[in-house]
Amino acid sequence: MSNTMLPTLAQIEAAAHVVHRMMPPTPHYRWPLLEQRLGREVWTKHENHGPVGAFKVRGGIVYFDELARADKLPDGVIAATRGNHGQSIAFAAARSRVASTIVVPHGNSPGKNAAMTALGARVIEHGDDFQEAFEYARSLARDEHLHFIESFHPALVRGVATYALEFLRGAPPLDAVYVPIGLGSGICGMIAARDALQLPTEIVGVVAENAPAMAQSLAQGRIVEAPAHTIADGMACRIPNADAFAILHARRVRTVLVSESEIAGAMRTLFADTHNLAEGAGAASLAGAMRDAHVRDFTRVGIVVSGGNVDADTFARTLTERA
Repeated sequence: MSNTMLPTLAQIEAAAHVVHRMMPPTPHYRWPLLEQRLGREVWTKHENHGPVGAFKVRGGIVYFDELARADKLPDGVIAATRGNHGQSIAFAAARSRVASTIVVPHGNSPGKNAAMTALGARVIEHGDDFQEAFEYARSLARDEHLHFIESFHPALVRGVATYALEFLRGAPPLDAVYVPIGLGSGICGMIAARDALQLPTEIVGVVAENAPAMAQSLAQGRIVEAPAHTIADGMACRIPNADAFAILHARRVRTVLVSESEIAGAMRTLFADTHNLAEGAGAASLAGAMRDAHVRDFTRVGIVVSGGNVDADTFARTLTERA
């Protein structure tokens, strides 16, 4: 997907029609305590309120709809994930009566694994990180003749862009929106909707310091590999996706790096100020906005709570930690 291949407004609206047959638009709210902390108007997009607790489900819905329209539904599909992409694929596959296999790295979230299994997926653990799980899923797809679904694909971007369209149309004009970056579908969907609506809103990518590959790649102008070990498992990508990198690099997207303690602090803040549960990646946008609050003179910003799928033990430890 080159920079010129981002979906148009008509394509995003068509995708929204498909998505909204299975789920309603998610809400966006102002929370007074968050606004006191950041010293500005803050709109929060609650993708943690979707049917699998994360924005990714929109991409899976659109991907399978397009397969069905083309009469190309396979007998079985396979994907690699740290959790939310896998839940998206399992959710949409089950509704299309397609068998799904999801490969996760060892040590993956037990809660996400259980959720994918409950959705009907065969869950396989392999490798020490997402990249190793991804490579194994590729080989298993060949061996078992399964349809492999990337974590970044034009149909997935069209699907997840629908959350951005809802947000940018529903909220007042935003100076900036903070979006966590994993493999990049979420931020590319936001860029697509912003461009389609011809808005001046700055899209800010939030990257975990402990998974800095995309930020380092954008800074160096080429894809670089970096270790990825972070509480924000949805952002734990060792090698950036080339298509996502090309889009972000062409747009000169600014990134904000956030530490593990800042991510954990944002998880606690969202719970305290909004009583919403956010996983690490879901809270990272707030962490980025809080870091930026000291250096950027924005009046009105948006944050994307991209998911709320955090294990109870992890969240309990996070709540009791102190910075």
